[in-house]
Amino acid sequence: MSELSFAKSFLTTLSSRPSKISPTHAEDPKSYPPRGAYILPKLPKTLPKRRKLAPGAQRTLTITLRSARNPPIEVALKQQSPLLSVLDLKAEVSAQANVPVDKIKILHRRKPVGDAKVVEELVGEEDTEIEFGIMVIGGAASVATKTNGKSDEQLPSAAVGESGREVFGTEAFWTDLRGFLAQRVKDAGDGERAATLFREAWEARNGAS
Repeated sequence: MSELSFAKSFLTTLSSRPSKISPTHAEDPKSYPPRGAYILPKLPKTLPKRRKLAPGAQRTLTITLRSARNPPIEVALKQQSPLLSVLDLKAEVSAQANVPVDKIKILHRRKPVGDAKVVEELVGEEDTEIEFGIMVIGGAASVATKTNGKSDEQLPSAAVGESGREVFGTEAFWTDLRGFLAQRVKDAGDGERAATLFREAWEARNGAS
């Protein structure tokens, strides 16, 4: 077969086929050759650059202590030395939240931390802040107990003197009552009248009994 006849037969074969794929054309995916999935490689993790402190400069941290449960406590300590111990943090929380030190647990990543631990052991070299959790043993009852105990110590002892019905028989009581009512209603006349009505009603009641 000459080249000319081959070219003619080839063109005839091509002309019998459609020049474009029809819109309803479908091909079986199973006929495709199998190929493995291409997975992009992981990028190398760049290490953070170390910051050089000036000679004589001391590293400081912002320490946040937060309670996620009752009682709600949040203590923020700025520009603190990383050499602080966990016991120092407990003392700071106790001073600000009125909670006994022995009732406080310091948590780091939801795990209790011993009192001898130093903050520097728990924080990264490049970190400038760290957050701790607070757990109060006994909950809000521990706070209330200490608060009540402190208030009881500060309350002055009751004055020794007349009490009960004997107080109503003293002129000092009615003078104090008139002054109190006048101060509350901000009118001396109305306060005087109210005190008089109260005294007359009290004396009438006692006289009837």
